[in-house]
Amino acid sequence: MYTIDQLTNIVQAQILQKAGSGTIAHLAMDSRKISFAGETLFFALSAAFRDGHDFIVQAYKKGVRNFIVEKPIPLDALPEATILQVPDSLLALQQIAAYHRKQFHFPVIGITGSNGKTIVKEWLFQLLHHDFNIVRSPKSYNSQIGVPLSVWNIQQANNFGIFEAGISTTGEMPNLEKIISPTIGILTNIGNAHSEGFESETAKLKEKMQLFTNAGVLIHSTHPTWVKEIIRHSPTPKMSWGFDAEADLQILSLEKTDQQTRVSLSYRNETEELVLPFYDDASIENCLCCICTLLYLNYSFKKIKLLLPTLEPVAMRLEQKRGIHNCILINDSYSNDFTSLQIALDYLQQQNPALQKTVILTDFPGGYNEKSDLYHSVAALLAQKQVKKLIGIGNDLMLYRSLFSGIANTVFYADTESAIQGFQSNDFNHEAILLKGARVFHVEKLAALLEEKVHQTVLEINLHTVVENVKKHQQLLAPSTRIMAIVKAFGYGSGATEVALLLQNLNIAYLAVAYADEGVLLRKAGIHLPIMVMNTDEAAFPALIDYDLEPEIFSISLLQKFLVFATKNTLINYPVHLKLDTGMHRLGFEETDLKEVANLLKSNNLIEIKTVFSHLVGSEDPDLDSFTTYQNELFLHLCSILEKELGYGFIRHIANSAAVERHPGLQHQMVRLGIGMYGVTDNKTLHLQQVATLKTTIAQIKTVAAGESVGYNRKGKVLRPSKIATVRLGYADGYNRRLGNGNGKMLLNGKLAPTIGNICMDMTMLDITDIADVQADDEVIVFGPQLPVMELAKWCDTIPYEILTGISQRVKRIFFGE
Repeated sequence: MYTIDQLTNIVQAQILQKAGSGTIAHLAMDSRKISFAGETLFFALSAAFRDGHDFIVQAYKKGVRNFIVEKPIPLDALPEATILQVPDSLLALQQIAAYHRKQFHFPVIGITGSNGKTIVKEWLFQLLHHDFNIVRSPKSYNSQIGVPLSVWNIQQANNFGIFEAGISTTGEMPNLEKIISPTIGILTNIGNAHSEGFESETAKLKEKMQLFTNAGVLIHSTHPTWVKEIIRHSPTPKMSWGFDAEADLQILSLEKTDQQTRVSLSYRNETEELVLPFYDDASIENCLCCICTLLYLNYSFKKIKLLLPTLEPVAMRLEQKRGIHNCILINDSYSNDFTSLQIALDYLQQQNPALQKTVILTDFPGGYNEKSDLYHSVAALLAQKQVKKLIGIGNDLMLYRSLFSGIANTVFYADTESAIQGFQSNDFNHEAILLKGARVFHVEKLAALLEEKVHQTVLEINLHTVVENVKKHQQLLAPSTRIMAIVKAFGYGSGATEVALLLQNLNIAYLAVAYADEGVLLRKAGIHLPIMVMNTDEAAFPALIDYDLEPEIFSISLLQKFLVFATKNTLINYPVHLKLDTGMHRLGFEETDLKEVANLLKSNNLIEIKTVFSHLVGSEDPDLDSFTTYQNELFLHLCSILEKELGYGFIRHIANSAAVERHPGLQHQMVRLGIGMYGVTDNKTLHLQQVATLKTTIAQIKTVAAGESVGYNRKGKVLRPSKIATVRLGYADGYNRRLGNGNGKMLLNGKLAPTIGNICMDMTMLDITDIADVQADDEVIVFGPQLPVMELAKWCDTIPYEILTGISQRVKRIFFGE
């Protein structure tokens, strides 16, 4: 802990207001994620799309009393707060973390690269945690904000650190080097990930190399050659691994066998054969990097041979699945430490408030000398997050069970097997369940009991990518421009409720749905954002009022009907949205309607126009740019008529996802993000990532002779002896029948396998003759980042919207994020 006076001196802050001299144990910059307010220092960070100063009062109301700001703020609402002003709040955060790092003198590994950073970090922890008390980055906290938050976690009990550093543009790594100050540097795989912020791959590598400026050693691969040549010029001492004879750890041979890899290595004239518990290329590379690091730390081959079988795959993401009895299961058994528990509990709190919050928690592995203090903090955190049920697993939790008396429903078990024996499915109903367990407890067995059982075709939704896509759009917007997020049609097939809960947490201004019943479901799930209903009819009016939904009004007759309903229900200034027709000629008022609209509205105070909007016909098409300009000019003309007639202003919006990218002048007061949030676009300027991945598995593989046929009506003619895989996906799951007979392809072992024969209701057949090492139950990618949904749309002559919204509700959705 540091006193506020110490931190004031570290960042050389100007004191705008002093109201105490408390101690600081926690750093925060998100007012929604504050756990121990009295010991928290809040940083008001300024960004292109959000200003942290706007949330200071919110943090104050939660009990925070210490703030770092960049600009003077009104102090009337903060009478008990200490306010420190600095030129740059982010820099102040980094300075504090760098100062904290300097107080400790033990080995610290700093890891950077394009791929593999988090895997190498977690595997080194698995290999070293028996011998060291390790502090490490939670999840993939490797950014300009994530690194200082990670380093702030260093405690007196620690004697080893492992931190990863990621950068997105030039000039960022020197800041992270000062914070991590690694004594050991590791460079993982260099690829094309996150390259858009650099002029070349060489420039990116040179920027990353700055992490190792003051390190005692740089551990790296001798491949590829261009990377090795750049590393050669670094003055930092080096230790290399690779097939090259000059490598310090030379690979003599490498043989992949069933589910593992046998590798022969030479180091300092000693030769040893090791078995790696993985067989894919990326895992082999990451394993060898870890072995090289252990050798540098003076681990013997003998000990390494004993440690390698203990390596387990790293779950890189938090997963959310449907659970039994209308529960939500959040599986975050990726790691179990106090910081990652805080992060997971923040995610748990975002779920439907109608669901009881339940936590299944195991003991924390090693790294904590004062266990009593640790579990006191855990108990306080669970109570602060309003957890109502706790299932504790492990001897430590059994020992400290009395600390959790504030939780209404608790039960404790010595181990996972005991918890499984005591499991009763009827004990779980309408709950949001967080599963947080150390790997040694194998809590995946409990996850299997809690997960709803459905067939093996799943649609994975990367919620972290949704956030990143929204942020990339926000960077193109003026700070004052609001966002209306379109979550109609089950969130473009991606799950409206889950996406809406996420967007609500991002402070999106508005949501939009197609029909009132979609809005009702969001309200029942705990969504409190304003919701516009785009296709309103008279039958839906009662639901609109009951659930505080705001209708789109697009015709004189609909306006008249709603006014009659508003009169009967004594509504006052009820918010509505007017749709103008500027060229789509689908729905909306035209110029000749506006006088009558104004007269109907001015004669009463039953409703109030919140926004006026229109729909662009082809904002994504350069050939239609002149028509897009015409639509916008007409829209502004009609808005000015309405504003003059009504005597008051309203929010204007016409830009959709494509217009945000291609027509920045059409932002007005708000934009509507739809398909762009989900990363489905042909525009490459924003580097959006596809959010959804549809996966299935192989049910059976057959060998079919030449001249035979596959599927209904003998449409799939076999011209050569062929291997045919039947996968668990058909048109009832939303796989379009036009993709049959070779028109569509699926991704298997990195190669495209064409369909053969007609698409069946529940099955599809693939020709896998030219793809090696395929077995029953292997995973098949139907679409995803590796096989864009735009490709499928082209293959069956449709648009991505139809593909995404057509995925059946019987396909299980799995939501995950970092």
